[in-house]
Amino acid sequence: MPASLADVVGLLDLEELEVGLYRGAQPAGSSLKRVFGGQVAAQALMAAQHTVPVERHVHSLHLYFILGGDPSIPIVYDVENVRDGRSFTTRRVAARQHGEIIFYMTASFQVAEDGWDHQDAMPPVPSPDEATPLSDIIALRGSEALAHWKNEWSSFDMRYIGDNRAADDPQRTLVPAVQRLWFKADGTLPDSRQVHNAAFTYISDLSLLGASLVPHGQVIGSPEVQAASLDHTIWFHRPVAVDQWLLYDQTSPSASGARGLSMARVFSEDGTLVATVAQEGLIRPLKPRA
Repeated sequence: MPASLADVVGLLDLEELEVGLYRGAQPAGSSLKRVFGGQVAAQALMAAQHTVPVERHVHSLHLYFILGGDPSIPIVYDVENVRDGRSFTTRRVAARQHGEIIFYMTASFQVAEDGWDHQDAMPPVPSPDEATPLSDIIALRGSEALAHWKNEWSSFDMRYIGDNRAADDPQRTLVPAVQRLWFKADGTLPDSRQVHNAAFTYISDLSLLGASLVPHGQVIGSPEVQAASLDHTIWFHRPVAVDQWLLYDQTSPSASGARGLSMARVFSEDGTLVATVAQEGLIRPLKPRA
C-alpha cells in the first residue's frame, strides 16, 4: 500500500476510459499479495461519484469482495446507472481483473435535506495524544513487522486505545468484544467531500475485522488465522473530515462458521457521530505449522 498520503490520493485519481468506465492504478512498491480491500472500495466509490451530480453525496454503500485482487495490474470499474431520482441516486459498480468480477458495490447518494436529528453519545476514551501509536505496538513483533507496517500503512496515523480481552469477564457474557482506536490521514487531504468519503472508505477496512478476534485472543496477521473481508457496509451520517482525528469504536456481536461480524461507530473528536460501519469477514482457524 502507499507509504504517503499523496500516493493514496493518487490512487483515487481514476482514468476515464469511456462513459461510466474507469481504470484504477495500483500502488508501486507494495509487498501485499492481494489488493487491499479498502483500495478497491475507495476506487469504486470514486468511480461512482464521477457519475453523480456534485451536490449529491453518498449516504450508504454496500460492498462484496468476491475474489482477491491482483496487485500487478490495474482494476477496471464499470459503473451502472441504476436510478436518478428527485432526491436519491443509485449506482452499482463492478470491479474487474483478468476478465472476472472481483468486487461489487451498490451505493446510494442523496441531496442535502433538513430533518430530525439525533445520535449516540461518544464513549469516554483517552485522547489521541494519550493513546499508543499503533506503530509502537507493531514494533513489539520485530523490526521486519515494523518495516512492513511503515511501507504499507504510514499514510495514516493510527493510535490504539485498547480492547477488552483482559476484562474480568473472560467468556464475554456481560461485555461484547470491544476494540477502539483513533485514526486520521497523515497530512492534509484536498478540500473535496468526495475525496474525504473515499479516503474514509479506504481506511475503514484496515482494522475492523480484528474486533471479532478479541474474544479468542488472536490478532489479524497471526499465522493461526486466515482472515479476509467478505462484505462491508458504511452509512455516512454527517460530513467526515479524514485529516482530523476520528474514533473507531469497534464491537463484535458474533462469530460462527469461521466468520466474524464486526460493527463500529465513528466519531469526530468533538463527539459527532459521522458514520457507522459493519463488516463480516473470514476468520478461519489454522493449525500452527510444526
